[in-house]
This record gives sequence, structure tokens and C-alpha cells, in this order.
Amino acid sequence: MHRFRFPRRLPFIAAALLICASLHAQGPQEQGHSIGTVTTQGNLVVLELNENALGKANLFDLDHRTLQFTLAGSGYKVRTLPLKWDAEFGEELKGHQVTLQHFAFPFSGKKWNSFSVGTTGAITFGESHEGPMLAATGFPIARFDQLHNAASAITNTVPGICVFLKPRMSGAHYVKELADSVVVTWNLTEPWGNIQDFTWQPTVSRFQVVLAKDGSITMSYDQVAAHDAIVGVYPMIDTGAEKPLATFAAEAKAAAAPNLDIEKLKIAAVDGTFLKVTFETKGPVLPENDPSLPGVTYRVYFDSEESDNTTAPNDENRVVWTIRGIGRQARNGAPGNTRYVAFGPGVGHEVKTQGNAISIQGLLPTRFKDAHRIFVSADSTAPHSDTAAAVVSAHAVVLSGLRSAEVDFSSIKPNDGPFKIAYEAFHYLALPNARDLSCTVINALGDKFDFLAYYSDFRIDNQEAGTPSNGPMGGHVTGIGQTEHGLESYCSAGRFQWGFIQPVYVGANQMQDRPPAGVKTGNSHDIDFYEQQLGEQSADGKMSAYNLAMSQIGHEMGHRWSAFVSAKVNGEIIQLGPTHWARGLQAPVAFPYRRPVEASAMGGGVWQDNFDGTFTQLDDDYYVPATGYSYLDLYLMGLITPAEVPDFFLLRNLVPAGRDSLGHPIFKADRVKVTIDDVIAVEGPRTPAVAQSQRNFNTGMVVVVEHGAKPSNELLERTEAIGKAWIDYFATVTGHRATMTTNPH
Repeated sequence: MHRFRFPRRLPFIAAALLICASLHAQGPQEQGHSIGTVTTQGNLVVLELNENALGKANLFDLDHRTLQFTLAGSGYKVRTLPLKWDAEFGEELKGHQVTLQHFAFPFSGKKWNSFSVGTTGAITFGESHEGPMLAATGFPIARFDQLHNAASAITNTVPGICVFLKPRMSGAHYVKELADSVVVTWNLTEPWGNIQDFTWQPTVSRFQVVLAKDGSITMSYDQVAAHDAIVGVYPMIDTGAEKPLATFAAEAKAAAAPNLDIEKLKIAAVDGTFLKVTFETKGPVLPENDPSLPGVTYRVYFDSEESDNTTAPNDENRVVWTIRGIGRQARNGAPGNTRYVAFGPGVGHEVKTQGNAISIQGLLPTRFKDAHRIFVSADSTAPHSDTAAAVVSAHAVVLSGLRSAEVDFSSIKPNDGPFKIAYEAFHYLALPNARDLSCTVINALGDKFDFLAYYSDFRIDNQEAGTPSNGPMGGHVTGIGQTEHGLESYCSAGRFQWGFIQPVYVGANQMQDRPPAGVKTGNSHDIDFYEQQLGEQSADGKMSAYNLAMSQIGHEMGHRWSAFVSAKVNGEIIQLGPTHWARGLQAPVAFPYRRPVEASAMGGGVWQDNFDGTFTQLDDDYYVPATGYSYLDLYLMGLITPAEVPDFFLLRNLVPAGRDSLGHPIFKADRVKVTIDDVIAVEGPRTPAVAQSQRNFNTGMVVVVEHGAKPSNELLERTEAIGKAWIDYFATVTGHRATMTTNPH
């Protein structure tokens, strides 16, 4: 069976995207605060979350039911019915495009003769979209978007219908056209067998939609194993009819830069559906691609009760929409690719600037959908500052003419609606704030951890089972391409360095000791591919336990040091990453973990120079099975001297050129020699140097449970076992030049 997979680099990009958001935004990071109660149990830290600290899950509840959307004026009436199911699927669709022969389907103010069927349960109309994610989903959903946020953020981006939109699903989809309707059926599985998956075997999710000539839409769910997805109709609403709701003046701030000196905050309703927020500043806002843009931040706060801007940003009565400048300058000082991004529950991704104004809009946050009024406040902050440049105090805003588009389909009533847009986001608990997690642990137990790893009995709103990582890079290290920042926001006085962003679910593949017997994915990036090779080292013929867990923790904690450096070669500054070593970087492991030839856990490869312009890839840049660290990694970690780093090289312009007799890929490429002195020429020497560098590290192994719950035996036992494996792994891959403990006391 074909399984949709992201390009091979994406599991590394899993960390990269969120690391970039953390490190390169360069804006003030909200102060973390405690979100639970901490105790210890042996070598484990137990974190019981406060009630509703991560919101509430809303899992799919329409299995064996049918939703019917019927046109009513400018919107839809919605009914929930007993299951209606057409067992004759028609022909399997190869590709995504469908052309209708018998009728045109009315949707979003137009009649359509064609549409695109996304692999993952959605239909979109209009121009096709490029890239694997857009082709699969049809909607602009990023890899780490939480579904409860994405469901609102995709409004007014693409006209489309989400029958059961869940990224990373794969399988067959079928189309059958009748005289006055067309039936589209999906028979999909959740991703399986991979380190980032929740299941070792395929699952079954079977659903269909009927698009009728009269514009009605009927969605039916025959069998659905998955529990999270976006369901709804998303016509475009683009008349732009704007109704002002309120305008507030900011408090004077004499020291504010003109682009951050807010003079007015304007709140408006657009088309009766969207909430628009406009900051008007004393001077022009910075344009995109301005090198000073990273870290510039504008925030608007929505509260159900009157509050001030010091309230915790994830208070259950508060929603925050943020505009932030992100990007970075090139190493030669030239402007980099900088831009604005918007994020927060309900807000759209688009940020508009014009002269002295910057604006965003989105759907009314769900928690306020029944509110008559809300309290709105705002502020702006400059890069590298924790102090607001300008402040707009809280004012009441009456929500006249605004209606929430999010509905509860299972409890909808016949007289509800009509709805211009109607959707429901089915999702697990919200992602925690990494700073809140670290502050909860450190405030309770003290600043005694270099690393923090989190594991849980519950799933969170992420399509992948693993976790990215970030941190303040404590420990006062320089010369590695990144510097210490934001210690206070993580509640550290200087020791805490790096940690998981979210807890890993106990039922995930990577939290199990080994794959079950009989798992055969046939993919060289899955652990079962190496089962025999890894088992040859043990008396019982089994691979060592928790290899996937070591892949995750070894890679993510390795980001504390790698892979951010560049090199200066013949006057040219060459990036060796960024964030993960480039695929063509020669990065053999100095002290292998389990196999004789390993490429760095941080990327790169093991390349054999064939001295004819071709190079054989002996190990690739994927991190399954678990691997150790390269010589360059160990130098950046402060564990070997510059003299101990062999000269290496970077392959550019890789072009496939076949395989050798053992199946190893061969590439043509241009070879660029690199030395450690070339790295030091850009980054400066690593400090502290080897003689003074830290050699003993401590990781907090944290089990996270919901409010009122106790950790399961399974969670405790697996986390304890992963901690023991982590101690052995770290000693092995550092050549016993460093040690790891998991001591919470």
C-alpha cells in the first residue's frame, strides 16, 4: 500500500520550524508561569496540570452519521441525520483533479465544472496548489498547525469543503458522477510505522461527500478510526463590508519608535463574520524584508472580563492575537528574508500593512461566540525588549453584527443558521507553552536541570507523535552560532539549556520499546528495516530497547549545540545547516551508538569520495535508527578540541547517479573542503574551551498528567526506561567524555 510521506528532511524540519520561531523571531518571549503541581517519584518528575491548563479536547463524534448542508439564502442550514451511505464508490481517482460532465456545482458564488480532491479528506475549487502539503490537503495548513486553530485560519483562503480534513492521512479516493450529483469517497489510513506515528499498523477511516446540482452538500461517515479532523464548508466571503465597532487611543509612550508608537486601535466587523484589528502608529510600520523587522511585535488581547496586559496570556478567559516580525539577517549584513506572521486562536495568517497601519482579521474566538461584549487591550514591543513600547488599556467592545462560524454539529438544531461558513474542529488538548512547562518544573524543584523531556498519558493537538524543541541556551556558551537568550522567561537563573516543546504520548510508536512482531513497512527510514542488523548485537537477537526514543531525545537535545554554524571558505561564507546539517555535509559519527557507520543525529551524511566526481552515500541524513554525534557536533558541545576535528567537506549540486552493488545511492556533486578553522573564522572559538567546558548534565524526565489524574503504570515504566537508555546513549555517543543523569532531587 502506498503511504504518503513528507520529503525525507521534514522530520528534522519538525524541530527546525519551531526552533526558528523561537530563536530567530528575536522578539520578547512571554514570561512562563506555572501551570500545574509538581512532585517527584523516584527519578521521575510528576507534573499534574491545573484544570483546563491545555483547554479541552473535542474528539470526533459523527461516526455512522450524516451531515447535510442545504443552501438557504446566502448561507447553509445544517442537519445531522442517520447514516446515508453509497456503497458503490465508482472509479479510483488517480491524481486530484475532477472534471464534471453533466452539471456545474454551485459553491461560493460560482458554478464549478471542476474541483480538486485532496488526499486527506477535503475538496477545493479554483486554481490547484503546489507542494506536497497543499496537494494533499487542498488548504494552506502548515505542518505544525493545531487543528483547533487551523480550522478558523483557513477561512477565506481557498473555497472548499472539509469532509474530514486530517493532514498526513493516505490512501485511495474515488469519484462517481451521476446525472445531478457527484459522489467522492475516501478510504484512508492514519500514518503508521514511523517514529512520528501513533500506530504500527494501518487504520481505517472511510467517509464520503455528495455534491448535488442544487448546491446541497451531504457528508457521511461510515467508519472512522481517527478522532481529530476539520469538518465544514468554507465558501469565500470577500465583499469586504466593514462595520466599525470601536476605536481606542493608546497611552503615551515617549520612548516608543514611530512604528511601534500606537496612536489608535480600531476594531471592526467584516461581512458579519470576521473581526478585524488595525494598529495605527505615529510613523510608518516597517515593510517586509526590512532587516530591523525581526522581533517587532504587536499584540491584541481579548478578555471575557475587564483585565490588564499583565494577565497570563493563556488565561482561560483570554485570547491573544499576535503580529510578529520574523526572519534573520544574512551573515554578511545584507537584509534577510524577513516578514510578518500572525498567530493566535481564530486569526488568519495574512498581515496587511499600509503606511502607518498594520492589520489582521480572523473569526471571533470560539470561547466568545455567545458573548455580547468583550474587553480588548493591546500593546507593542521592540526587539530584545520585555517592556511594552505602547499600551492600549482594556475597553469594552460590543459584538454587534458578529456571528461565530464554529458550530457543534452533533447538537445543531433545525432553526440554527443559516451559516455563511460552518465548521467544527475536532482535536486533542492544546499544545502547552514550553516556557510554562519549564517554569512549572523549575519553580517547584529549582534550577537544577540542563534539559527537560516530557511524556504524557494524553495526546495533544499535533499530527505527529514526536516533539520539536527549544530553550534559552543557558550555560554561557559562545562560538556555536547561537547565543544565550531569554533565561528569565524559562524561569532559569542560568542553568536550563534546552527541552521538548510538548509531551510525547505514551501510546506513540517512539515510546514503545520495540515494534511488535510482524511489522513490515518496507521503508529504510522505519526502525523495522534495521531489526535484524540491530538484533545481531544481543544474545536474544532483539534490538536494544527504546531506539526510537533515543532517536528523538538525542536529536532534539543535540539542538542545544547544533547545527547553526557557518564556515568561511575562500572568502565565501557557507551555511553548513541551518538548524540541521546540510544533506551533503560529511558528518560521520565519532562514537557510533549501535551501527559501525552512522551519520550525525543532527543531519549530514557519511559520504565516500569515489575520486571521479561521484560520491556514495553510506549513511543518510535521517535519524532512524538512533545515531550519535559527529566530530563537529562534539567540538560544539565542548567535548573535543579543534585539533581533534578532521577536515571534512560539503557536497553541493547533488545529482543522483545510480546505486552501488550494495544499494547505496551514488551522486554527482561539487566537493568543497571545509576545516574547523573555517568555522572558527565565522563563529569565533568555542567557549568555554574543552578544559573548562561542562561535562556532567542532568535531564528532568517529566511525566505530565491531566488535572486530577495519576500517571499510568505504563507511562511511569516507559519514561523510567527511556531515562535509563538516555544515560547509556549519552555516555556512548560522547565517547564517555560526558555523563548524563536524570536526578530530580
